[in-house]
Amino acid sequence: MGPGYDQGRLIDLLKRDALRTGTFTLASGRTSHYYVDGRTVTLSAEGAALIGAGVLEALADLPGVQAVGGLTMGADPIVGATLAAAGAGGWPGLRGFLVRKEAKGHGTGKLVEGPLRPGMVVAIVDDVATTGGSSLQAVAAVEAIGCTVARIIVVLDRLEGAAFAFVDRGYDYRALTTIRDLGVEPLATHAPEVEMLPPLQGP
Repeated sequence: MGPGYDQGRLIDLLKRDALRTGTFTLASGRTSHYYVDGRTVTLSAEGAALIGAGVLEALADLPGVQAVGGLTMGADPIVGATLAAAGAGGWPGLRGFLVRKEAKGHGTGKLVEGPLRPGMVVAIVDDVATTGGSSLQAVAAVEAIGCTVARIIVVLDRLEGAAFAFVDRGYDYRALTTIRDLGVEPLATHAPEVEMLPPLQGP
């Protein structure tokens, strides 16, 4: 599965459209010499096609995964792209879900939207991983309703501790690209280095 994934082209798109250099204040309060706006790529036609194919390739060894999803808003276009690629690529039974940042205060009050049921095996997706907090929030939400997380997949890893946060908690993790692939060195971090599988290369 995952025909059409081209890591080199995805890196080119991220460099051209998502990467900005300069001085930026992050949500954590830290100052960074670069910023990556993942949605400029995940919400483009070519980027969505590449990412959908890349996520399927990252799941090729896990045929038991029944659904993909993550925390809104970063995960939203990735989920849609992955489902479109799955429908065209021989995985028509794959489902999607979205995790709200907080439960809605009306109707059913759901925190997780989509056809998710207790006992399902799922993968968590996100656009950019820094410390891993967004993905871990999504993990907690789906585990609370009885699902099992088989893998966490991100489009770009900033190499600032997310990998350690996932692996330390026992979660399998894959990144389609890292910030070093874009020719940028990550910010210094106190998180231990984690040996990861190399980013997926595509055919």
